[in-house]
Amino acid sequence: EVQLVESGGGLVQAGGSLRLSCAVSGFSFDDLTFDDYAIAWFRQAPGLEREGVSCMRSSNGHTYYADSVKGRFTISKDNANNTVYLLLTGLKPEDTAVYYCAAEVLMDWAWPLVAENYDYWGRGTQVTVSS
Repeated sequence: EVQLVESGGGLVQAGGSLRLSCAVSGFSFDDLTFDDYAIAWFRQAPGLEREGVSCMRSSNGHTYYADSVKGRFTISKDNANNTVYLLLTGLKPEDTAVYYCAAEVLMDWAWPLVAENYDYWGRGTQVTVSS
């Protein structure tokens, strides 16, 4: 069974940085059959809908970002360690949310930041940005 475990969240001041990690088990980033998978980050603040933050397409390395984080957040992965990262810089109070890692082996690439398109989810890590 595919499992994703997030870590790295915490409390930071506005303007600060964090690096979130997502350790993936039950699936290899080097898989030769499912070689066009999506690995992504979502976030959800209290009272708001889950928002797609960033996604990476494994077959070509193409990345997708929400307009709200473009230029501030960076997604990356480490195939050797089966880990995906999200580097958050220039943090703002409105970035406060629970951040979730998600994966999908058969993505609809027209909609890579739609939560309903993902089958595998972590349980989230809290990011709180103080003003």
